[in-house]
Amino acid sequence: MPNQRSNIAWYCGVPGMKPEFSVLEEKVMAAPTMNEVAAMLSARYGDVSLATSWGETALFYNPGKRLPRGIYFATLKDHDGANDKASALHRHGVFRLSLGLPRGDYVSRFGAMPLRPGKGGVVLGSWDFTALDQLSPHPIYAWMGWVAVLNPSHSTLAALSPLFDAAFDKARHGFRRRLG
Repeated sequence: MPNQRSNIAWYCGVPGMKPEFSVLEEKVMAAPTMNEVAAMLSARYGDVSLATSWGETALFYNPGKRLPRGIYFATLKDHDGANDKASALHRHGVFRLSLGLPRGDYVSRFGAMPLRPGKGGVVLGSWDFTALDQLSPHPIYAWMGWVAVLNPSHSTLAALSPLFDAAFDKARHGFRRRLG
């Protein structure tokens, strides 16, 4: 457990005092915030709309606002839901970035897509859905090709660049199909 006394002294500017943070606190403080990740993805791609509902931010491809929402390609969530507790998002500062990948991209990283879990369940596998800064199948929506990472670091976000592009391209193709 971090030493609260040295943390308080450090925050108050006491010379020579260095804070002691837990590994979780260190990773949360080093990672970009949920809002920064949303802004980065919005700036990276054109014709993106953000919508927030139920405390979750979704990024949609929707040029010309021709669909009510568009086709979503990424979500950001910072709290547990009644049927979504596998990532332990109740932890202070922890959020989940999720991407909807094309089947081939998902399979090349994780193998066969898992079966759809029952209500309140998670996909079967040996992944640690609570680990920070590690790409894994989405605990609930992996059966649809979704992947997730909790509190991605700057280097992880850079490494995920091809997956961002794949998710966005999937949304673009879905948008064209929906318009017919």
